[in-house]
Amino acid sequence: MNKQFYILILFFLLGNQNIFSQEIGKALIVKDTLKSKDIDPLTPAKAAFYSAIVPGLGQAYNKKYWKIPLVYGAIGTSLYFYINNNKKYHSYRDAYKRRLAGYSDDQYQYLDDSRLIAAQRFYQRNRDLSLLVSVGFYILNIVDANIDAHLTQFNVSDKLSFAPDVYQNEINAKPNIGLTFNYRF
Repeated sequence: MNKQFYILILFFLLGNQNIFSQEIGKALIVKDTLKSKDIDPLTPAKAAFYSAIVPGLGQAYNKKYWKIPLVYGAIGTSLYFYINNNKKYHSYRDAYKRRLAGYSDDQYQYLDDSRLIAAQRFYQRNRDLSLLVSVGFYILNIVDANIDAHLTQFNVSDKLSFAPDVYQNEINAKPNIGLTFNYRF
């Protein structure tokens, strides 16, 4: 019995080696969780440059395609109002100049000279304001592409959390409001 017991243990030890052995190439590969993406400091400058050349191209470079219609909508609308106000300004100005030259067959016969001057000033002011808004949207397009490129490189991990917290005061049982800041290593 003693001999059979040793043979059984020897068979068990030698037989289990095949079961627990691993094949070459199927070893467990450990993923490095501390390795972060490399930061390219020129990415924000490229995005801003692309948006300066063609509005919306910086948003496409940042892969924020949903912002492109907003950029063209904002710039296009303000340019539309600029063109419309410019046409009306020139129309009133030409009518006033024709009236001063002695012609009376203009389309604004029902307006006197002071109303023509007031209309010129109104449309000139709106034209200039529309141009200012267009330039503002163009600059905002460039700034948005630059900031978005900066923020895509910002490291946001699950280790860092910031959450509001409402807890009960132990002394008077009133609710207290606080913020919790957690960082897991």
